[in-house]
Amino acid sequence: MVKDKDYYKILGVGKNASKEEIKSAYKKLAKQYHPDLNKSPDAAEKFKEINEAAAVLGDDSKRSQYDQFGAAGPQFQGGGFSGFDFSDFMSESGGFGFDFDSIFENFFGGGGRGSGRARRRQRGSDLRYDMEIELEDAAFGATKTISIPRMEECEKCQGTGAESKSDVVTCDECGGRGVSTRTQRTPFGMFQTTTTCRKCRGQGKYIKNECPECDGRGAVQRTRKIEVKIPAGAVDGTNLRIQGGGEAGERETSSGDLYIVIHVKPHEIFERHGNDIYIKAHVPFAAAALGGEIEVPTLKGKASLKIPEGTQSNTVFRMRHQGIPDLHSHHVGDENVEVIISVPEKLTKKQKKLLEDFEKENKEKKGMFW
Repeated sequence: MVKDKDYYKILGVGKNASKEEIKSAYKKLAKQYHPDLNKSPDAAEKFKEINEAAAVLGDDSKRSQYDQFGAAGPQFQGGGFSGFDFSDFMSESGGFGFDFDSIFENFFGGGGRGSGRARRRQRGSDLRYDMEIELEDAAFGATKTISIPRMEECEKCQGTGAESKSDVVTCDECGGRGVSTRTQRTPFGMFQTTTTCRKCRGQGKYIKNECPECDGRGAVQRTRKIEVKIPAGAVDGTNLRIQGGGEAGERETSSGDLYIVIHVKPHEIFERHGNDIYIKAHVPFAAAALGGEIEVPTLKGKASLKIPEGTQSNTVFRMRHQGIPDLHSHHVGDENVEVIISVPEKLTKKQKKLLEDFEKENKEKKGMFW
């Protein structure tokens, strides 16, 4: 009768220990008692006991059986984990020459190169295109045509990579599973590992006769013209996604996406702050003093701006809704006009006399109140 063993106690973990805790405990103890590292007489037996505990607690099905019946349960009778011949794993120093890290991965379903899954076909790569636009395009939206070099699905074979449909056959080496199975003897039992099939490279199928147009790749290099719609209110760094606009994937898989990154060029007149635009406008001295109207540029063309009597330089006037629409709402920004008073550089004698009289009268007027 198999002696009942406390595998939890052997690994030093509680009965509610998670798989991560069991992994950590096993790895620590396996390093401590590995006979290549520990030369004590009982190290080999202790190492074997640790592996036995890990092989059970690291497998959900075996752990459930063990928790219900103990080591004497039906799954562990008839040899189970005792009586192994370790000679196949001895190193030249007399220790164990195998890598316990790889065995550790086998316990806990570590995947990696030993995974039983066939390799998934890769979707196409995403592409990025940086586009420069004018401020007016950002304000009102626009449609631009760009040329994108990319891998596209081969039209001749429709992405299969084969000369004809009958040339795509099931792999006879793996039976269409995409993986090959190998049985390995270890100190604590027989382990079955799977690797990607070398013949079909994990696809489960292979091509007898390749398509002459794409040489079996299923895709060819093309330069495609694509229309890009720029939304009104686009800001610098706006990212537009065109689904399926990227490169073709591996045989019969979906294409990647194309991402357009918007860069708004600086404007020679306007300065943008959020959805508002700013401009400086020169106002004649007389118009600032007497009041009047000036013509100012806007994103939509020319517009009139009223200048009140006595306007001072650097005064900012707001023209409502003459700015840029918000990308995510119906709000439209404003145009802010900063006026700069223009002082004439040359004056006629008559103009000088008028200004001198003005200044004299202004001083006399101030003298009455100052």
